[in-house]
Amino acid sequence: MPGTVNVSLIRVLMPACRRSRAPWAICAALALAVFAIPFASAMPMGQRHESRHDIDQLEDEWRDALLSSNTKVMDSLLAVDYMGITASGTLQSRDETLQSLSSGNLHFTLLDVSDRKVRFYGATAVVTSLANIQATTPDGKVIGNYRYTHVYVRNAEGDWKIVSFEASRVREPGPHKRTELH
Repeated sequence: MPGTVNVSLIRVLMPACRRSRAPWAICAALALAVFAIPFASAMPMGQRHESRHDIDQLEDEWRDALLSSNTKVMDSLLAVDYMGITASGTLQSRDETLQSLSSGNLHFTLLDVSDRKVRFYGATAVVTSLANIQATTPDGKVIGNYRYTHVYVRNAEGDWKIVSFEASRVREPGPHKRTELH
């Protein structure tokens, strides 16, 4: 039945994870899958198709707003409690993001998006994409490929808002210097 969790399946999986030498990440992923299955089927197919169209449209608006430094559109896309994590690991609130865009501190000249994947979990949508960018930031020029994630939540009015963003640089093939965290 949609929206219910198979308790007997959990009773079997969790002790098995504790007894085995399986890495905790495998067990966590297994548990997440068990809990996510009921929610993934909670949205009817027609609604999921309509929501996918909405999210694709919002992603295009986000891209266009960045390229044109359109803070009015960006303001309408970001949730009040939006939090972004840049590729350099810097946290940015909604106000900081809008200020960076309006001041010209952040300026995109190229933002080609590909490999977009959208997944739905009830009133939440998770978007992952690959972006080829050319931009100027306070730290200098940024050129290259980045993977990014947007998390959208449908608010009480039925509007999708971006609540979270995170970007990571895509490593180019070849030898890399390994950095150890202590």
